[in-house]
Amino acid sequence: MSRNISRRGVLAIGAGATLAAATGAATASAAGDARGGNGSSSRGFGGEETRSLDQLYAAALAEGGKLVVYAGGDVDDQLAGVRAGFRSRFPDIDLTIVVDYSKFHDVRIDNQLATGTLVPDVVQLQTLQDFTRWSRQGELLRYKPAGFSAVHPKFKDPDGAWTAVMAVAFSFVYNVAAVGADVPRTPLDFVDPRWKGAVASSYPHDDDAVLYLFSLYVRKYGWEWVEKFAQQQPQFARGSHKAGVAVAAGQKSVGVGSSGSLLATGGASRWALPTEGHPFMAWGQRAAILKQGAHPTAAKLYLNWMLSPEVQQASYSGWSVRTDIPLKSGLKPIWEYKDANLDGFPVFMEDRATVEQLKQTFALYFGEVEGAPSPGRLGLHPGR
Repeated sequence: MSRNISRRGVLAIGAGATLAAATGAATASAAGDARGGNGSSSRGFGGEETRSLDQLYAAALAEGGKLVVYAGGDVDDQLAGVRAGFRSRFPDIDLTIVVDYSKFHDVRIDNQLATGTLVPDVVQLQTLQDFTRWSRQGELLRYKPAGFSAVHPKFKDPDGAWTAVMAVAFSFVYNVAAVGADVPRTPLDFVDPRWKGAVASSYPHDDDAVLYLFSLYVRKYGWEWVEKFAQQQPQFARGSHKAGVAVAAGQKSVGVGSSGSLLATGGASRWALPTEGHPFMAWGQRAAILKQGAHPTAAKLYLNWMLSPEVQQASYSGWSVRTDIPLKSGLKPIWEYKDANLDGFPVFMEDRATVEQLKQTFALYFGEVEGAPSPGRLGLHPGR
């Protein structure tokens, strides 16, 4: 995930409202949460949450007022907006969000489950295949937040084991001053000799979303394109935010494998989608409640807040996972972009043999991944 991806979480959320539930009612709600489902047994398992955010807030405080989220990302401050928005709305919840590469978080969670040392309540990752696996293993709490029925079918498990909370797209970025009138329109432009030495890229064999993007380029243009791209002497780096950072700083003219927003038109750089008929990639960042987590009510509060209209409307990318959120002028719902390959990424992530083969193939073209992981090395139990 790139730096810009999580800036879609820089939320213009107002301060929290006054609590509407008494302590006794909150305690009863917390007891219902401990049983699983969406609250009291009278609503029955499988229905959407009917409690308000304030009622869930009161119940989360009665539960202990703590919440730990493991979130996929490149650097810690990518989730700064989410932290600030949640803390403004729910100031008495002790929130911890730990940011690391999704491919580290998932095995970290597997190890914690195996050793009885689970730390997070919510997991929010790019590794989509983990959610289907954890669901099969019975590790996820099946739960439907308020607004679940409005989430696009591509972005949720029908039984509520997980739901996407944000829509993400990877494409390319360019420096406005550096490219001048030669604005790149398709990935074919990246291999034009005029950009030799002026391209930044994430390692495709270090980030599976970038890997999928490059696999789409191979499918469209062939391995000859990859060979030409390698001849451009691109500057590779760990962390999908690095290409955008290099371009914005004027160090490189074009960046590949980065997220952003079509609505962001100020600044030194522009994030762009290719001309129609040329590929980019998009997906829904999935989130779920771990059944063994210590704070299930606070976890439900978090999912309800992330899916709330106020948060979805403040998405940095401008896209929402919900079908009922009006989009700003110039945007279509992400599922209406046929070149986004929205259906392909979940299938790709399930096929781990092909993923590993592609990683090793790209290493032959671009060299082995080098450098420390951009979030640092967080160990086995961050956030504990």
